[in-house]
Amino acid sequence: MARSLRQNDILDLALTEGRVAVDTLARRFGVTLQTIRRDLGELADEGRLERVHGGAVLKAGAANIGYAERRTLNAAAKAAIGRTCAAAIPDGSSLFLNIGTTTEAVARALLAHRNLTVVTNNLNVANILATSDSCQVIVAGGILRKSDGGLVGDLTSEAIAAFKVDFAVIGTSALDEDGDLLDFDGQEVRVSRTILRQARRAFLVADHSKFGRAAPVRIGSLRDVATIFTDRPLGARLAALCAEWGTKVCLPA
Repeated sequence: MARSLRQNDILDLALTEGRVAVDTLARRFGVTLQTIRRDLGELADEGRLERVHGGAVLKAGAANIGYAERRTLNAAAKAAIGRTCAAAIPDGSSLFLNIGTTTEAVARALLAHRNLTVVTNNLNVANILATSDSCQVIVAGGILRKSDGGLVGDLTSEAIAAFKVDFAVIGTSALDEDGDLLDFDGQEVRVSRTILRQARRAFLVADHSKFGRAAPVRIGSLRDVATIFTDRPLGARLAALCAEWGTKVCLPA
């Protein structure tokens, strides 16, 4: 049975926090305790979570599986987004690339570029771009999040604050109807906010699965980015907000 968006969000929370509680999830998603218990039961049946009193914990080994799954989810769309975003970045640029499978797709699409300087808190991005003879890669230190190779925390923010770059390319876990960029991990959000502050122009890369989702921590707004690169047209409300804010919406050709 296919997972619901809510179940995917619950799994993302478990991957980030290690444990989720029934009452907290019910309040967050505005559903009944029974609905959350059913969601947790189905995720446990999949072997992704283990039920415990009052909630569930991440099952051993599920973190790495979860990230591998996210990398393959909408892989063709992410690759197309990555190519479209990379085409907007000229040779000789400096840029930030943050944590996420779509920013990794951008990194792959940048391999043919020349004379880039890339600052990243994503070890996967660093490894991808390390194969380029023409790209200088700077890794921002911090706490290693083993589930996805991301570096987070105050040390990461401080390292990023030392740079001023041409472009920031960031991802997000969710994009709501108000145009807010949302995530689950407060430490990662603080890093993303620093990245946005330290870039002359900001790009958001997000496939359609992020539209209308919910997450508890706000990164910023579409108002804060120059362009959103995505694979499907935005809904009428988001499109109108982007037009009002001057945020360009760019789809793959």
